[in-house]
Amino acid sequence: MNASAVMETPVGFLLLKEEDGALTQADFCDKLPPDVTLTDTPQLKWAIEQLTEYFAGQRREFDLPLAPKGTAFQKRCWDALRTIPYGETLSYGEEAARIGNPKACRAVGMANHYNPICVIIPCHRVIGKNGKMVGYGGGLSIKEFLLELERKEK
Repeated sequence: MNASAVMETPVGFLLLKEEDGALTQADFCDKLPPDVTLTDTPQLKWAIEQLTEYFAGQRREFDLPLAPKGTAFQKRCWDALRTIPYGETLSYGEEAARIGNPKACRAVGMANHYNPICVIIPCHRVIGKNGKMVGYGGGLSIKEFLLELERKEK
């Protein structure tokens, strides 16, 4: 079964999608895509509850079944993202080293760009090697907000 929900966050709306009991998407959006029908499921309610707690500074880890769609390389990158502790950051080069391919920083950046489950798979925790804010699908202001939220609540 495919289902979708939208939740309001302090930085905009998040579109959540579930397939067969696992979250497949969490993307910031300005408006609901025309082909999406909203459905209320226990899994989506659980995801919204956990995300609400995260944005309130009350949750540091997520306990949700995830099924992001991507290539084997992208999935390795996304798995590495989930090992970055709350409130901490690392560079694209450090993430590339974590997946065993230290020269693949640009490829890692592209994989992170296509992360379909933002916040929960925390691509916002990856920054440039000089500490600069670079790249984020939801926009740099959202990335900065998420990092500041985590720093403040750490």
